[in-house]
Amino acid sequence: MAGAVEAKLAELGLTLPDVVPPLASYQPAVQSGVYVYTSGQLPMVEGKLPVTGKVGAEVTPDEAKELARTCALNALAAVKSVAGDLDRIKRVVKVVGFVASASDFTGQPAVINGASELLGAALGDKGVHARSAVGVAVLPLDAPVEVEVQVELDGA
Repeated sequence: MAGAVEAKLAELGLTLPDVVPPLASYQPAVQSGVYVYTSGQLPMVEGKLPVTGKVGAEVTPDEAKELARTCALNALAAVKSVAGDLDRIKRVVKVVGFVASASDFTGQPAVINGASELLGAALGDKGVHARSAVGVAVLPLDAPVEVEVQVELDGA
């Protein structure tokens, strides 16, 4: 049975995907006390990357923003896998976004807005968070974007 957060995602035309299987030796998310930390989530859709390359070269900033949104959706799936229910999220604490960037691309914050805006739309005030948006030379599988999320759960 879907809770309020998943119902909100459905209103946005989105469905929570299955958890993306790890690409190496790690877990998609771990819980420590009331916090859940996700591993970096790539914009995988049904087991594959829809786009590869550098933002500002092969990938447009608008495409990358949509990919960051997908990363955030995958992060919510990872959170649910350990929390059991997204309605347990008390707040999103921190988002870190990595953007594989062409050497002259400086729009990383606008790209990672895709993730931030999705979290805000799905969680309301609970989705407001601290954030870093970092440009990097390359990401796993030549993904344009990777996002990790830290959330605080209610104590129940």
